[in-house]
Amino acid sequence: MSFVNEIDYGTPASKAEKTVTLTVDGKKVTVPEGTSIMRAAMDAGVEIPKLCATDMLESFGSCRVCLVEIEGRGGTPASCTTPVAEGIEVRTKSDRLDAIRKGVMELYVSDHPSAWNERRGTGASEFDRVAAQVGLSENRYGTDGRNHVAPGVAPGEGSLNVDYIARDESNPYFTYDASQCIVCSRCVRACEEVQGTFALTVEGRGFESRISAGMHENFLESECVSCGACVQACPTDALREKTVLYMGMPESSTVTTCAYCGVGCSFKAEMKGEEVVRMVPYKDGKANRGHSCVKGRFAYGYTTHKDRILNPMIRDKITDPWREVSWEEAFAHVANEFRRIQYQYGKGAIGGITSSRCTNEETYLVQKLIRQGFGNNNVDTCARVCHSPTGYGLKTTFGTSAGTQDFDSVEHTDVAMIIGANPTDGHPVFASRLKKRLRQGAKLIVLDPRRIDIVRQPHVEAAHHLPLKPGTNVAVLTALAHVIVAESLFDEAFIRERCDWSEFEDYAAFVSAPHHSPEEVEKVSGVPAETIRAAARLYATGGNAAIYYGLGVTEHSQGSTTVMAIANLAMLTGNIGRPGVGVNPLRGQNNVQGACDMGSFPHELPGYRHMSDDATRDIFEAVWKVTLDPEPGLRIPNMLDAAVEGSFKGIYVQGEDILQSDPNTTHVAAGLEAMECVVVHDLFLNETANYAHVFLPGSTFLEKDGTFTNAERRINRVRKVMAPKNGLADWEVTQRLGHAMGLSWNYTHPSQVMDEIARTTPSFAGVTYDLLDREGSVQWPCNEKAPLGTPVMHIDGFVRGKGKFIRTEYVATDERSGPRFPLLLTTGRILSQYNVGAQTRRTANVEWHKEDRLEIHPHDAEQRGLRDDDWVKIRSRAGETTLRALVTDRVAPGVVYTTFHHPDTQANVVTTEYSDWATNCPEYKVTAVQVSPSNGPSDWQVEYEEQARRSRRIARPLEAAE
Repeated sequence: MSFVNEIDYGTPASKAEKTVTLTVDGKKVTVPEGTSIMRAAMDAGVEIPKLCATDMLESFGSCRVCLVEIEGRGGTPASCTTPVAEGIEVRTKSDRLDAIRKGVMELYVSDHPSAWNERRGTGASEFDRVAAQVGLSENRYGTDGRNHVAPGVAPGEGSLNVDYIARDESNPYFTYDASQCIVCSRCVRACEEVQGTFALTVEGRGFESRISAGMHENFLESECVSCGACVQACPTDALREKTVLYMGMPESSTVTTCAYCGVGCSFKAEMKGEEVVRMVPYKDGKANRGHSCVKGRFAYGYTTHKDRILNPMIRDKITDPWREVSWEEAFAHVANEFRRIQYQYGKGAIGGITSSRCTNEETYLVQKLIRQGFGNNNVDTCARVCHSPTGYGLKTTFGTSAGTQDFDSVEHTDVAMIIGANPTDGHPVFASRLKKRLRQGAKLIVLDPRRIDIVRQPHVEAAHHLPLKPGTNVAVLTALAHVIVAESLFDEAFIRERCDWSEFEDYAAFVSAPHHSPEEVEKVSGVPAETIRAAARLYATGGNAAIYYGLGVTEHSQGSTTVMAIANLAMLTGNIGRPGVGVNPLRGQNNVQGACDMGSFPHELPGYRHMSDDATRDIFEAVWKVTLDPEPGLRIPNMLDAAVEGSFKGIYVQGEDILQSDPNTTHVAAGLEAMECVVVHDLFLNETANYAHVFLPGSTFLEKDGTFTNAERRINRVRKVMAPKNGLADWEVTQRLGHAMGLSWNYTHPSQVMDEIARTTPSFAGVTYDLLDREGSVQWPCNEKAPLGTPVMHIDGFVRGKGKFIRTEYVATDERSGPRFPLLLTTGRILSQYNVGAQTRRTANVEWHKEDRLEIHPHDAEQRGLRDDDWVKIRSRAGETTLRALVTDRVAPGVVYTTFHHPDTQANVVTTEYSDWATNCPEYKVTAVQVSPSNGPSDWQVEYEEQARRSRRIARPLEAAE
């Protein structure tokens, strides 16, 4: 076994019996066969000095510091690469070993900057600590090594290595100082083994060896994705966070959970007083296993950005400037306005939107406020516009509204099918784990209109890329099922045992119809029939097959149907209920799963139980001391429609920017403008706040306690590392708003909210903060049957009993291309930015994506006389906007693509009101458009920016008023 963390679901008995007992420095230790001597020594409590070895990487054996002696054997083998053997006696300390280690370290120091002499003994870096560990206190070889620069000599002068001696400061987050490098290759190996980008290499030989990013590029211009793996791996100061260089080493740390995507990475927030020095990926984090991406690792600066609003604000009309007020005045104003509206227009005239960025506890309180305090069920969440079809489709087929696996499951996958997701950009830490499995031999199938990055990764190539026409997901998935049934590739034993056989027979007859054949589906999807057949055969016969999907599945008029078609495929082939298989939705935001779990939909209470269920209402009525309305409330689109019609007048929006993120921006603006009291609770004056009457400042994830639930159902602790800069955590804001509305809540800590969730929600029945602190995290269901949670769902049977096959007839969207709008627009995300960009645009991440661009195929660009960087107008039936063009063959002819991270683009001005038939999830992924040359931003965009500027005026700061 190499010196690397290994993740295992359980060891077979035969493997468990293969252990080896050895002696390390007189201590007996028993370890699995194949374990390295270094790992065995660690298990025995013996620390061996090392430089090139780290538990995130495969063993390498280059530094010659971790040498040991083995009784009866000659030489001094490297302990990181030498496997254990039965009965051997290992010595990690002796005069000979001490001399060798000290000599090796002295040679390293001789080629290190003279500054080492000044900091020796400080333990500033791992290199310094190892030097102290081996007893090195002086350097007999002087400071004339190739990496040195004489005092007073500028970098590059008087050095044989003029191209390398200068620091690379190009990356906004870390610096590379080649003079500190010992060429241990840990950064190169981290880039390859952990991240899978292969952006770094060692060039040159001997004393000329140097680490190089790309082809003699600087870090910013290279293929480096700034995940931080190289910085974390570096044992010297060659790669170092700029914050550490500016602020010094941290003084304390707290483990918390990232507030970006649905992977839910664990980090140590390393602090100096109330300031974050750096965010270090936590090696015991069960979602990320010590890895990170550029957002979680570095893009936390928005927490202290000057744009943050820290005092509540009120204005009578949205054309007025803001007036800062006290918290007490803000809460009283909101309560009075909401009471007035309900008295004047009726109980259902107000509602609220919960946030997928806030904690479970905060989300729970918002839906409780609306149901208990407002007296209605007019509550919705941003999951409406992203993964609501996941909830509907998986609950219908499997019986539960969530993914079936944990992320560790990918280690056992033989075939990975990615549908409508771009994990390298949207879920990069999971993507790194998937790429590693693919490099080990797993096969890849990608269904996407665009050639996403993972299709052509270093040492990874998709076995099959199906570049289907936007909107034809259901047709292609049903064609895959057609092949599996027609060629008898389905798992009959699994279906007979776990599913309703009669429903399967009906489904099999349905998919066998001629119009579902690959040849017929090719006509509507554009995917060659033989490619569909090959992909179906691989998925059905390639071993453990897992499906990972994203918003390219759900954000369609047939989003729910597509989710059910995916579930059908998994049941059809028996790929459910064990490690390495399953149906895995890749959730977009950090707590979108939790927001759904907590009852944020107007028809469901926490735990996905319908409002009409008397027994469920009884539970909450007993705890909340109120009678609940059994009728579902309004969804977000219904609220906006009702506002335009005049019957919906007030809304509390926590942590969502619906004006930028929801479809048909013009209609959203009209709905907000028609309301009499719009309350926005957020960090910044976002686009929705342009139409707000009250602004309640929010708190960041670093300023609060609570939990997030990630895409694998993992409940992770969020821990406060600094005091809220606005004075209140978000849960406290909602509680005090509840007090103003007459509610007698008396929570003193979010743990008490979780206790209430556990009392009322069966899938969370066993969850407590004590359990989470002890175990690190658990995955729901967590209850008496599963006291430590449930990594893999549906092992012995489906939650609903028998798995349900559903007919999935393809129905073409009403949004179709034609002479006026001949192209199909689809949208997505990019690695460096997050959602509407409110957070990442206020960090140095903007260096990588300063504007949204329209990707267009060279053929379509040539027809329109367009070149790279040209301004183009994109027009649909709903509206128009302008942005710059990016000519690329990543999209097929007839398809254009853009991101939606920048508000000045207003990409959702052109998306339409079409939505999923079951859940109203908008059809972002299919919009018929025309693209034409433009002279720059449109008059509408210029006018909108001016309106937004006026809307953000603050007339009287609170301090001045006092």
